This record gives sequence, C-alpha cells and structure tokens, in this order.
Amino acid sequence: MTTPYQQQSQAPVPPQGPPQGSPQGPPHQGPPQAAPPMPPQAAPHPPAPQGYQPMPYGPPSQPYAAVGPYTSPIPIRRTHLGNALASEWTKIKSVRSTIWTLSVMVALVAGIGLLVATGTSDSDYGDIPTTLPGFFGTLLGQLCIITLGVLVITSEYGTGMIRTTFTASPQRSRVLTAKALVFFTLSFTTTTASLALVAYASMGIHSGPGVAEPTGEQILGATVGAGLYVSLLGLLSLAVGSMLRHSAGAITTMLGVVLLPSILPAFLMMSDSLRELGVKMQEYSSPQSLAALFQLDESLDSGWSQLSLLAVVTTGALIGAYTLLEKRDV
Repeated sequence: MTTPYQQQSQAPVPPQGPPQGSPQGPPHQGPPQAAPPMPPQAAPHPPAPQGYQPMPYGPPSQPYAAVGPYTSPIPIRRTHLGNALASEWTKIKSVRSTIWTLSVMVALVAGIGLLVATGTSDSDYGDIPTTLPGFFGTLLGQLCIITLGVLVITSEYGTGMIRTTFTASPQRSRVLTAKALVFFTLSFTTTTASLALVAYASMGIHSGPGVAEPTGEQILGATVGAGLYVSLLGLLSLAVGSMLRHSAGAITTMLGVVLLPSILPAFLMMSDSLRELGVKMQEYSSPQSLAALFQLDESLDSGWSQLSLLAVVTTGALIGAYTLLEKRDV
C-alpha cells in the first residue's frame, strides 16, 4: 500500500526540452532589465597649496648610499680600566651587604679594642706595647672581611647579574681587576683606620712611667701591617669566590684556610714525625701571624715573613681565578 505522498514522488518527470514537433526557436527572454545606477561622481579635490611637490612614484633617482652613513649624536669613546673601576665602586657601595659587613668589622675591631684599652691598667703594659688592644678585635674582624671578599663576586653569580656585567664589559680580566682593586682599597682603608684609632686611643689612655712606649715598627705593624694582612685575606677570598662561583662553598673554604692551621697543630705535635710540620703550620696561622705583627712577644718574628707568604698565596690564587675566568663559560 502506498501513500499519496509516495505516489506523488514516484510520478514521471516531464522532459526538460521543447516538445517534439515544435519549432526550435530562441529561448524565451523575459522583460528587459533596467541598467544599474551609476555611482555618484566624486567631489573634486581641493587645489594643491602653492609650492607643493608631489611625491614621485617608482625607484629613487639616487641610491640610498649616496645619502651618507648615520652619525650618532652621542659621543663614542673607548672604554678603559677607569670605567670598570667606576662601575665596581658604584656596585660595591650601593649594596647593603657592604655597609653592614664593614660596620660589623669596625664595631668589632674598634669596640673590642677600646673595651680592652679601658679595662686594663698601666701596669699591664710593662713588657708589651700599648697597641695590644687592637689584636683581639682583629681576630674577629677578619672574618667579616673574608665574607665580604667572597660576596663581592659570588653575589653576581647567584643573581645572574654577572651576565650583564660581562655583556657590558666583554674583557673579563678587566672586570676582575677592577673588583680586586676596589675591594682591596676599601678593606685596607677601613681596617687600617680602625686599627689606628684603637692604637692611638690606647697609647693616650696608657702613658706614663712604667709603661712600655711602642716603637715606630710596632705601631707600623699594629696598624698598616695588620690592615694589610686582613686585606690580603679578603683578596684571597675574592679569588676563591671567583673560582668556585658559590657563596657558601667559598666562605666555607676560607674558614678552613683560617681556622685549620690553628687547630691541626695541636694534633700534629702529638706525633714525633709530624711535630715539625705542626710547628710551622702554627707559626704561619692567622692568629700567630697577627700576634707577630702586633709583636706581643719578643720571641716572635716581626710578622713580615708571614705577610709575604700570604701575598704569594694570594697572587697564585688570583692567577688561577684569571685563568678559569677566561676559559669557562658564565
């Protein structure tokens, strides 16, 4: 059974062409269509101002090279070590670690020294120079200089700013030289000034009969000599920090360099074969070297031999730092 809709859909389709027997004539054309409207005529352009020259189209008449090279209005000059020194001085004085570390160092050296000078009497200085009070503060103050020497360079490695520094100054040896000069000058000036303050204050407090007046060599060793020794330790710390590029590792290494020669001799002297090594290690340890510079005992050397050895070790460490800085990547 089929529905009416199915019957309608199955109906035959009539042919599309003309019926048979009818003449083949042209197709029927509908009524004529109207022409499309013309767009409105654009308004005329306003007249060009007097002296106007239209931009020519096409390639320029002269090549661009004929115009001449570009000249920057900013003066260009070659950089030198003075620029690197100015940059490092700006960096070292603008960070808080420098101010706090140096302030703690001055407080230890001057504070402890003045406390010892005021807490002692004239009779305590019968055999020892009155510059002794500066020795106790220097033993602790040197740790601050060591820490600052490490942070001068490792802080830039930790934050990644060393890449910016080397981009601005591709001469890496110049950067390390500037850091070493700025840090050594700052640490030596601050340490020597603090020691001189304690030395002359103690000499003013303890003066009179029965007091051993310090000689010029003793004053020089207690001020310039001790300041130079502590500053060289800080410069050695900077070289170690440049080689290790890690703050904690470099500080730990320098603490071992300072403390182990003072602790190991007590164990080495227990053995007869290692006794001589223990004596030499104790002689060139940091406390013994500072005691020799302050000339606390007549049996001690003047301390300049220990200072010379430290200068040689620091120079070797700086050579290693320069070599690794040029060979390694940032």
